[in-house]
Amino acid sequence: MTATSVPAPLPGVPGHHGRTALVTGAASGIGAACSLRLAAAGAHVRALDRDAAGLDGLVRRAPGLPGSIEAVVLDLTDLDAAEQAAAGADILVNNAGIQLVRPVEDFPPDAFRTMLTIMLEAPFRLIRGALPHMYERGWGRVVNISSVHGLRASAYKSAYVTAKHGLEGLSKTVALEGAAHGVTSNCVSPGYVRTPLVEKQLADQAAAHSLPVEDVLADVLLRDTALKRLVEPEEVAEAVAYLCAPHSSFVTGTTLVMDGGWTAH
Repeated sequence: MTATSVPAPLPGVPGHHGRTALVTGAASGIGAACSLRLAAAGAHVRALDRDAAGLDGLVRRAPGLPGSIEAVVLDLTDLDAAEQAAAGADILVNNAGIQLVRPVEDFPPDAFRTMLTIMLEAPFRLIRGALPHMYERGWGRVVNISSVHGLRASAYKSAYVTAKHGLEGLSKTVALEGAAHGVTSNCVSPGYVRTPLVEKQLADQAAAHSLPVEDVLADVLLRDTALKRLVEPEEVAEAVAYLCAPHSSFVTGTTLVMDGGWTAH
């Protein structure tokens, strides 16, 4: 083994004992799945969300895991608090997101600003808060939950598409700056995931297209997807776990796309 070789953990052995992970939007969906997966790998997970009840439910699922989950109730529009919350994190998963479906001419400017704050400026501030500790330890993992909408646009989603495209660029910049310090930065970009956010989109798209909700999934959301199903949150969590693992240390500045063939067109 050379001095630069990275040993991989034995199969089945948790690989993140002694690591602290921060996951945003952790009360449900992808964030909850990532929190449980990283705790299963031995990490102490700070699960951050504004939904205190949802976090309580998540924490109740953690006993018996090799790691642990700590609830952190925080609204990411408080950017100073978000940056402070990221101090000391070895792993940062930027997952929190919201959605609003409207034509550009009807899109409320305040909602546009809030969505960019939560999904782009807050990740910047969280990364800014986490990097000093990562650099000091010579190891760190930043995983940004982007979306197929970070790579492709859809009508009526101007704020979401703008935020996710920006997140992809931020992630690449952090990869370039962090490489000399043992820090990787990547995006996971799924298609439509079975989450409360997508359930709300189904209702919004039904209104926008004057379709029954039951027709929206196949005819609108999954129209360009080869695999005609939603992605499960646990599948996204496995992608996050891969990007945080020792054997992925040469994977940085890229996007792991989980879109069921959408971008193959």
